[in-house]
Parts: sequence; C-alpha cells; structure tokens
Amino acid sequence: MSEEIKELIRDYRDGKITRRAFMRRVAILTGSVAGANSMIAGLMPDSATAQVDPGDPAILWHNIEYAGKAGPVFGDLARPRASGKHPGLVLIHANQGLTNHVRDVARRLAKEGYVTLAPDYLSRRGGTVKVNPKGGGLPQHSRTRAMARGRRRHRRGLHLSPTLSDVRGDRRGVIGFCWGGEMTFWVATQARGLRAAVVFYGRSPKPIELVKHIEAPVMAHYGEKDPGVNQDIPSTEEAMKKFNKPYTYKIYPGAQHGFYSESNPERYHPEAAREAWSKTLDLFKKRLQGTV
Repeated sequence: MSEEIKELIRDYRDGKITRRAFMRRVAILTGSVAGANSMIAGLMPDSATAQVDPGDPAILWHNIEYAGKAGPVFGDLARPRASGKHPGLVLIHANQGLTNHVRDVARRLAKEGYVTLAPDYLSRRGGTVKVNPKGGGLPQHSRTRAMARGRRRHRRGLHLSPTLSDVRGDRRGVIGFCWGGEMTFWVATQARGLRAAVVFYGRSPKPIELVKHIEAPVMAHYGEKDPGVNQDIPSTEEAMKKFNKPYTYKIYPGAQHGFYSESNPERYHPEAAREAWSKTLDLFKKRLQGTV
C-alpha cells in the first residue's frame, strides 16, 4: 500500500476529509472505483469470512450516496447482475453500524434475486468507519439519536428503492437485525405498500397499538437467551391477533441475541442462523417473488 493511500486513510479516520473525497482520491490512485469500495470495506472492524465474495459474477455491489433531508446518506447497494426488474429490500443494520457482516448480508440477498439497499444510519456523523471504528455497540444516547434520525432516513430509503430502474415498485420488503430489527418492526407500522418484514431479535413497536397499521406479514426470529427482547413477545402476539395482522415467530433454543452474525463467534449459533435464514428466504420468495 502506498504512503499516499495510508495518509488518506489516516485523514479520513481523523475526520480531515469527507467520505466522498476519500472515495474519489482512492479511486484516482488505484484506477478503480471497486478498489475504493474495497478500501472502505477494509476499514471496517469485523473480519468474518464473507459468504458471498464482493466479486461474485452473479451480483453487482458498490457504495452509494443519496440525498437525505439532513445531508447525504451513505450506504451499500447490492443487486443481481441479471437484467430485468427485481424485488427490492431495505436492510437495516444493528447498533454497530454498517459493518462488513451487514454488507455481506446485502450480497447474500442480492444473490437470491433482490436489489438490496443497506443505508448507513451513522452517515450524519461521518459514517460507521468514523463513528464506530472498533465495532462495539453504540452507547444508549447515541442509539436514541440514531433511531430518531434513522426513522427519517429510512423513509427516504424506502422512497428511493422503487425509483431504481431494476426494482419492482410493487414488491418491496424490509429486514433488520437487533436495533435494525426494532427499526424494521416500526417501519412496518408506517410504510405503505410493503410486502414482507423480517425482524431478527428486535424489540416491538411502542406503543404496541401501532401494529394496527401494519400491512405486511411480519416474521420474527428470537434467541432463547435474550430476555430483554423476548419480554415483548406475549404482548406483541396478543396485539397482532387483536388487529388481525400476520405474525409468525420462533424462539430458537440455546440461541443468544445476535445469533445470526458470524462476526461475533461468542454469540453465533449456526443451527439457529441457518433455520432463520431459510425461513426468511421462504417468506421473501412467497411474498416478493411469488404471485401472492
């Protein structure tokens, strides 16, 4: 790696240059936008082996930036390489931000046939690389601010996805993990025209009566060893039944909060992860690719 690129990395991490400037200058030095994308990904803290290589010929994957009310929103966009229109998904990250694991999940979904937008909800503060370089969970006060801003930005992301030329506007879904799972459940109460919502170990909307506005079937995956989140399940099930909203869930025996992420080997539960992912893909196939 050249000294000039090393200096750019230091300047970016120290906040001396913007993400856009970093991407532009690295692309010039490497002669490749893909090289700049890889450089950004390489700055992320987790080092889990990707299930879908960024260079997989079946997909296209790149960093994007789009306009938000409070400024630019960074993110990743993964899409099938095959021509034609595809269902669209918005993927909401956990409280660590837009990590390499989340980027890989976007590519997994793209390989299954979905144009997947993964916004970085820490964009206003410079992006995940700057805000959370070590990959730990954000403090409570930061999560609260990010939640409020994230709700506004998520609306923008949902509005953006059907405007992409290869997205079917009538086949949209949302999926999220942890904080992103909570966001997903909330978004399902607000967004019109959603076809499916999948919550991985996320809290339910508050007040719970908001679920009366849900249009899409909600599928939720919970770990048995996650009492803080699971305490919401009985009241959620009751409310969803009261308002006649489709809600399927499973509590996976022996699994902890965050059981899907291979980047956290202390919590990763491969059996639960495989089953939850299979159920998720089944729902998306039925609701987003099928005729239901």
